[in-house]
Amino acid sequence: MQDQLVVVKEVISIFLKDRKEGKRQLIEWFLNDVMDEEARVQLASMPYERTEERKGHRNGTRTRKLKTVDGALELKKPQIREFPFRTAVFDRYSRVEKALDSVILESYIQGVSTRNVKSIVESLDMENVSASYVSTLASELDSRVREFLERPIESPMKFIYIDATYFKVRENGKYRSRALYVCIGINPEGRREILSARLYDSETEIEWESFFDDLKSRGLTGVELVISDGHKGIQESVTKSFPGAAWQYCHVHFMRNLMKLIPKKKQSSVMQIIKQALENESLVSEAQDTLVKEGLHKVSEMFERWYPSLYNYKAYSESCQRRLRTTNVLERPNLEFKRRTKKIGAFPSEQSLLRLVVTIMMDINEEWITGRRYMNMEEN
Repeated sequence: MQDQLVVVKEVISIFLKDRKEGKRQLIEWFLNDVMDEEARVQLASMPYERTEERKGHRNGTRTRKLKTVDGALELKKPQIREFPFRTAVFDRYSRVEKALDSVILESYIQGVSTRNVKSIVESLDMENVSASYVSTLASELDSRVREFLERPIESPMKFIYIDATYFKVRENGKYRSRALYVCIGINPEGRREILSARLYDSETEIEWESFFDDLKSRGLTGVELVISDGHKGIQESVTKSFPGAAWQYCHVHFMRNLMKLIPKKKQSSVMQIIKQALENESLVSEAQDTLVKEGLHKVSEMFERWYPSLYNYKAYSESCQRRLRTTNVLERPNLEFKRRTKKIGAFPSEQSLLRLVVTIMMDINEEWITGRRYMNMEEN
């Protein structure tokens, strides 16, 4: 424990001086520590501990390098004398890196004008990479992506969250925006699951219905509440695709849209009133009176228009309401997408985009379905 504290202090010191190098060393230290723990579990004993349950003996470490977007990591893979040491670190951590390499290399070969792509390829020591290598790498990833996107949805999902994020994709020599639809469900155990990801031209009612049809064909049932932003087409498609289900307008997106209609000098005071009204339905009339007195008639009309869709979360237990009134559950995937794609600029193809974002989803999904519960479904 003392040795770990020393390492952590050293890493923090480096991080304060050089954030990029500090982050790389922090990841390196963490993954090495994960492998040490894996070795302890497989041996059923601590280092140098003598017990009847002990299954083998440590035999030093072997240095393995892992190239990531945060730099080359030098990892110390434990060795076990009696049997091969097994670790999830290289498989899981490198899955997204392979997808990222695939996008970068495909861009390089096709001559796509992406930011710093040549220097990135050179940093990967793959200047002379062949098209056949990229094709092999892509095929391996495509099968995993297809398996994830086509897997059956075996549990009913009472709550689902949907969102669309836009990416630039090259098509016939031109760049165009493509909408990545993502759906996250809450399973009967209260854990989050990423259910689907599909690419569409935009966000129309017909396209959202198509997305929902695909989910239902894979077994999605039991939907009672759909949480999303207020993009045109979503509300009607939810009504048609999930009869009896309600639609919840994400409060964060609603307030952002209201802000566009409020003069800057009034935003602070008015938004505080709106926020209180969103949390307490009994304050709605008071809030609307204030908006009218302030001359904010368009804001009042918008509040009136969307009022029926702002409080559907109230039908469920108080402990879950905070989780159901916004699409904050989608923040983690969206942040990862942006972080991983910022050096790419534009994708050389739709499939290369799916390879990267879906492999990111697979890693997040594994954490979610094996981690702590997101909400207590027994109270709903």
